[in-house]
Amino acid sequence: MSTTTKLGVAQPPAPAKASKARPRRGLGANNTLNFWLFTGPFLIGLTIFVFVPIIWSFYLSFFDARYTVTPSNFIGFGNYKQILTNSNFPDSLLTFTVFAAFIVPTTWALSLGLALLVHRLRFMRAFFRSVFFLPTAVSYVAAALVWKMSIFSGVRFGMANTVLGWFGIDNIAWLADPSPPWYWLVILTLRLWIQSGFYMILFLAALQNIPSELYEAAAIDGAKPGWQTFRHITLPQLRATSTAVILLLLIAAYQAFDEFFNIISTKATWAQTPLMELYKAALGTNQDYGAGSAGAVILSILICIVTLFQGKLMGFGRGEDSQ
Repeated sequence: MSTTTKLGVAQPPAPAKASKARPRRGLGANNTLNFWLFTGPFLIGLTIFVFVPIIWSFYLSFFDARYTVTPSNFIGFGNYKQILTNSNFPDSLLTFTVFAAFIVPTTWALSLGLALLVHRLRFMRAFFRSVFFLPTAVSYVAAALVWKMSIFSGVRFGMANTVLGWFGIDNIAWLADPSPPWYWLVILTLRLWIQSGFYMILFLAALQNIPSELYEAAAIDGAKPGWQTFRHITLPQLRATSTAVILLLLIAAYQAFDEFFNIISTKATWAQTPLMELYKAALGTNQDYGAGSAGAVILSILICIVTLFQGKLMGFGRGEDSQ
C-alpha cells in the first residue's frame, strides 16, 4: 500500500528486501562430485575391461607367451613375423577385405532404401519401423543357428531347398561345398538381415532432419521429384550420416566372428575371419597368446588405417563451411 506524506502526496511503498539465497546443499551443490559419481563406475569398467587388456595384449605381442599371460622371454617382433608368414591370418585379411568391399556398400544401400520407404509412408510408419528394426535385437549366435539349421539346411527340409524344389531345382549343400558362392550367400543374407534395420534407423533420423524448405525451393526451380531431388538434395544432406554408417560397417566387417564361428566353425579351411584365426592361435592347441596378441595389434592397425582413409575420403569431421 502507498503512504501519504505531510504534503498529501502519495508515495510508492518501499520495496521489499530481497531474501538472501540459501546455499545449495546435498548432491546438487557439487557438480564435480556429481560428474564423478555418474561417470566413475563407467570409467572404472572401461579401464579394467578395455584399456588394460589392450595395453597387456600389446605387451604380450613382444614375448613368447605360450600357455601363460605373464611371460618373461622377450622375442621382439618374432610373433608378428610368425603370424604374418606361418599362418592363415594374411589370407583371412585379404578375404575379408573383399568381404568388406561387398557387404559395406550393400548394407548401406539396403539401409538407405528401407529408410526412404519408411520415411515416405503416411500410415503404419511405426509398425514398419519396428519390424525392420527387430532383427537387430536378435543375437548373432541365435540367428546363425536359424540360418544354418532351418533356412539353409542342406537337406530337403530346409526352407531354401523347399522353395527351390517348387521350381524343380535339386537340393543344394549350402555349407558342405567349399566352393563359392553358396556359403557366402548364407553369411551375407544373415548379416544383411541383422544389420540393415539398425542403420535404417540412423538414416531415418537424418531424413527427418532435412528441412522441407529445400524440397519446396527445388520444386519451384523446376526440379523433378525422384532421382533428381534425391541426388542433389537428399544424398548431400545425408553425407555425415553416410560417413558414420560406412565407418561402423567397416569396423563390423573386420570384427566378424559370431555368425562365421557358428555357421562354418574353426575346422573349415575356407572363409575364416581374422578373429577366427586369432582365436585358433590364442586358444587352440598351442595357446600362443603372443602370436594372437600380435595378430590383434595388426588387425587393430589395419582397421584404423582403413577407417581413417575412408573418413578422409568422405570428409568425416569436416565442418559445414568447408563443403
